[in-house]
Amino acid sequence: MGQKVNPVGFRLAVQKDWASKWYASEADFPTYLHGDLAIREYLKKKLQYAALSRVVIERAWNSVRVTLHTARPGLVIGRKGSEIERMTNDISKMTGDRQVKIDIFEIKQPETDAQLVAENVALQLERRISFRRAMKRAVQTTLDFGADGIKLRCAGRLGGADIARAEWYRKGKVPLQTLRVPIDYGFCEAKTTWGVIGVKCWINKKPEAPKPEGERK
Repeated sequence: MGQKVNPVGFRLAVQKDWASKWYASEADFPTYLHGDLAIREYLKKKLQYAALSRVVIERAWNSVRVTLHTARPGLVIGRKGSEIERMTNDISKMTGDRQVKIDIFEIKQPETDAQLVAENVALQLERRISFRRAMKRAVQTTLDFGADGIKLRCAGRLGGADIARAEWYRKGKVPLQTLRVPIDYGFCEAKTTWGVIGVKCWINKKPEAPKPEGERK
């Protein structure tokens, strides 16, 4: 009882997709894997204020395609595309001078993206805002933007307490074991003066209504 499973890994190949898409031989696999981790770490550091939710890396024979899911595409592109050129050159060096293409996918509603909600709460905790206020505000905002349900969990030395504990809020429907329900999951760490506080977020997004037959064609 009480065993937890990562909601993204649990739903892989059912409704979630892989964050890295490539096939490698046994010899190349470690190189590709550590290359992906280095690219993600570099992008997370470079775009820490650009509301970066997801990074998808695809590799072909001699090229790498990186898709950035962000709520602030203007910050990623930079003035006259200067930032994106710099990132392309840096990632190309990291991958052994392969051809790199960076695509940007804009997130229209960052309030219903679990990763961005978790990062927003973590940022408020780092600014010494009360964890209860930050969590309640995030829960209410997400529901106001049309989500069916949300669950937020913070764990660590909350409020600077000597003993670490976990507190969570849940509103609406968040059925974590129902595979057909589109659950979005996000995790972030708040580095406070008392230590690290982990923030987890689960959001039940409304499934998109199927398009009429004529429109689909």
